[in-house]
Amino acid sequence: MSTHAKRERLLLADLLEAEGPDAPTLCEGWKTRDLAAHVVVRERRPDAAAGAVIKPLAARAERVRADFAAKPYEELVRLIRTGPPRVSPFSLKQIDEAANTVEFYVHTEDVRRARPDFSRRELDPVLQDTLWSNLERTARLVGRKAPVGLVLRRPDGRTVVAHRGTPVVTVTGEPSELLLFAYGRQNAADVEVDGDKEAIARLQETKQLGI
Repeated sequence: MSTHAKRERLLLADLLEAEGPDAPTLCEGWKTRDLAAHVVVRERRPDAAAGAVIKPLAARAERVRADFAAKPYEELVRLIRTGPPRVSPFSLKQIDEAANTVEFYVHTEDVRRARPDFSRRELDPVLQDTLWSNLERTARLVGRKAPVGLVLRRPDGRTVVAHRGTPVVTVTGEPSELLLFAYGRQNAADVEVDGDKEAIARLQETKQLGI
């Protein structure tokens, strides 16, 4: 049975293939080639991928990513599409679904929303609920460095506190859009933001959201 992670993986691979290696992304300083290399390293070089969250390892992680970025672009796309090797934890369905659904959704939107003519895609309710469940689990992590109090709210009223503090800014939208906001794509997310004007400005401009 197909999973959300597998479907988002194929969407990302198809999009990267269609856009080519030099298309813009929402990841500052990265073209599509750089983003593709990041995805491959994350799945195939866990020794280097740890640099994304462990700052002392960041320089080495960037060197490994740059080495992969120098490989033929078609190879990078193929490695994303075919998935990790069997010895990788990501090859297990449960881990793949838990770790990669959000990863691939966000990076697909990093490519799609960097285009001036992008349009929102409609996500099925089950995927929206899956993304919301992820937000409920990780909100405190991705919002830990927010400069103000941050509450994320679905249109039906369900909320999660991403950061305690004052003043409080409330961000309302579908889970997919809240996820993009919480992962540092504030200007690309289709959400309503309520609160003190200065607090909103600080939150919109910060680069401290996300992992």
